[in-house]
Amino acid sequence: MNPILIKQAIQGFLLEDIGQYDITADSIFDYTIMGEGVFLAKETGILCGVEIPRIAYQLLDGKFDYKPYKQDGDFIQAGEIIGVVTAPVRTLLTAERVILNLMQRMSGIATQTNLALKKLADPSIRICDTRKTAPGLRVFDKYAVKVGGGFNHRNGLFDGVMLKDNHIAFSGGITEAITNVRAKLGHMVKIEVETENATQVTEAVQAGADIIMFDNQTPAEIKKLVALVPNHITTEVSGNITLNNISKYQNCGVNYISLGSLTHSVRALDISFNSQGGLKN
Repeated sequence: MNPILIKQAIQGFLLEDIGQYDITADSIFDYTIMGEGVFLAKETGILCGVEIPRIAYQLLDGKFDYKPYKQDGDFIQAGEIIGVVTAPVRTLLTAERVILNLMQRMSGIATQTNLALKKLADPSIRICDTRKTAPGLRVFDKYAVKVGGGFNHRNGLFDGVMLKDNHIAFSGGITEAITNVRAKLGHMVKIEVETENATQVTEAVQAGADIIMFDNQTPAEIKKLVALVPNHITTEVSGNITLNNISKYQNCGVNYISLGSLTHSVRALDISFNSQGGLKN
């Protein structure tokens, strides 16, 4: 993860939650009162975001001692302690929700990605994410996919050319769209084209696409379309693929399967923060 982006994002999340100050914690506890707490796994899954607490505490005041017991990518079971922290009680309580929101979401994404890989059970196919991330959370979401064993698709509109149905429609066709991109960006940039049938796949091949994505196709249809694509062109499938049916895409012949569900509808992994041993001197 980009440390600058991460720090800026978490600072914004803290400001969103705290506002001018935490009126509950600040009204009860003096800043000099110290406490200890633990992060506890309440579900089994893949941990992600173990360094989020450290960054949040540093942004709030820097007076803390945080010791993680687990690392990103570790398989955790319900009841296991993820880490322990000692800090001013005000800091612990003020940072709690932002930290848990991020860790739970990231761990949920990592867990879902890992489960998708296990259900597919085909090491020849890489599972990757999409741009269907929550605004402001993309850097966290995509990192979590990698921790779960997946791969990142493009990070945004700025780092990859992907010609989707509307690009093609407004351009007048696949050939016209690819020609326009090549004229502006040259031959060093890879171009991905979204296709829906054999005619479009053939046109994309002839027009010089580098990556061809089969959109909303069944495993049987994909096998037929892959046969139309030369080996030097990368292939991807996306659309209507879930954890319930991904096993059917085993050995379908593509290089990548992209799953928007990894990030756009993920269920958070339950993690809690509990006081430990009361106040500290």
